[in-house]
Amino acid sequence: MLLKPDIKLCGITDITVELLNRYNIKALLLDVDNTMSTHHGTVLTDGLMEWIAQMQENGIKLMVLSNSKKARIEPFAARIGLSFISLGCKPLPTGYLRGVKALGEKCKNVAIVGDQIFTDVLGGNIVGVKTILLTPIKLEDGWSFKVRRRLEKKLYKKYGFEE
Repeated sequence: MLLKPDIKLCGITDITVELLNRYNIKALLLDVDNTMSTHHGTVLTDGLMEWIAQMQENGIKLMVLSNSKKARIEPFAARIGLSFISLGCKPLPTGYLRGVKALGEKCKNVAIVGDQIFTDVLGGNIVGVKTILLTPIKLEDGWSFKVRRRLEKKLYKKYGFEE
C-alpha cells in the first residue's frame, strides 16, 4: 500500500489540530507546489497564514520539504516564516529523513502534506511518516504531470477518493 495515503483532504486548511491529534501527529513536512500555492506560483492559498499560526499555537512543528531548487523555495519559506529543505529528492527517503531529524520527532509522529501520490505519498510511506494527500490547487500543463495525474486518477478510484 505504498501509494495509498493515510488521509485524503481537499486543501491544506482542512487539516485541523484535532485530526492531527487523532493520528498522534506532532509535526508536518509541507510540500509547496499545488499544496500551499499553485505550481511555481507565489500567491498563497487562502487562509494559509492563519492556518500556519493556528498550527504553531497548538505546538505543531512545520517545515517545508520541496523538490524545487533553493532559489524557488527559500523566498517562499521566508515569506511564510518556516524553515525548509529544497531539492528534497522525493520520493527518495533522504529529504524526508532530514526533515524528521530537523523537526526533532520520530517518523511515526510526522506527516508529509502534498498533492502527488508518486512523490509525497510514496516517499512518506517508504520512510514511515503519515501521509496527507491534498487535491491539487491547479493541474499542471506539462506532459509528465499529465501522465502522472492520469495514473493518480485511477488510484483515486481504486481507493474510493473523490477527485
